[in-house]
Amino acid sequence: MVGVDVGGTETKAVLVDASGTVLAQRRRATPPPSSDTVQRVLDLTCSLVADLAEHTAPAAVGFVVPGIVDESRGVAVFSGNLGWSDVPFASLLAERIGLPVAFGHDVRAGALAEHRLGAAREASDAVFLPVGTGISAAHVQSGRVHAAGGYAGEIGQVPIEARIRLEEVASAGAISRRYQDRTGTPVAGAADVARRVAAGDPVATAVWDEAVDALGGALIWLTALLAPEVVVVGGGLSQAGSLLFDPLTRRVEEDWNLQRTPRIVPAALGDRAGSLGAALLAAELVGAT
Repeated sequence: MVGVDVGGTETKAVLVDASGTVLAQRRRATPPPSSDTVQRVLDLTCSLVADLAEHTAPAAVGFVVPGIVDESRGVAVFSGNLGWSDVPFASLLAERIGLPVAFGHDVRAGALAEHRLGAAREASDAVFLPVGTGISAAHVQSGRVHAAGGYAGEIGQVPIEARIRLEEVASAGAISRRYQDRTGTPVAGAADVARRVAAGDPVATAVWDEAVDALGGALIWLTALLAPEVVVVGGGLSQAGSLLFDPLTRRVEEDWNLQRTPRIVPAALGDRAGSLGAALLAAELVGAT
């Protein structure tokens, strides 16, 4: 099986065998938004599939994208970051590659992979929360990923204060932007801000604390609503390790005591969760195990 995960900046693809072992993987830059973005994404995907198929011919392809996704119709309803709407990706890609195509949402696919193969594999109920360019979430309920017609999980768009959304404060992209806005100093992403926090930079510390506080608040209301056993935090921000997970865990434990507190753990599959989840969708489509 081949799994392809189209991200806002990078597209990742994996080739796996029937046991789930990764045989090969590839990654390329995602085409930027333009009038022909859909065609360029299809071209890129076909190139990745052909490249991986040189190792062994896949039985099916899983293809996942961000935004609002209607899995049942195989349609990408909307992506603000990539600039498309109502694109029938499943049929377009199947026609191009001549293989069965399983189509889905990148974060829900990542949740499936973390539940089957990664950090949530012992949990019946879990939340997968990737924090990268943006923020989204997926809920695994009794072993099944909840989709709600493609609209579930867009927590990054929830206002945390007047006219300010969660991902405008707590995403990796927001952390670097907010630091640059306050200091006028360019930084190489949130990882650079994290290094400045560790070095004692007071502005970096303030920006970081605000992001962690906002994420913690989001986890508290997710816990109140969904009561997950575990929250798996992925995306680029999860690479900060204890600098993120220690204060985030404290925030939730100190401010939530009405029911069980979920374990908050880093994703086990790294940035391959989406592509591995796409491969799992492909395997389900053709009845493979």
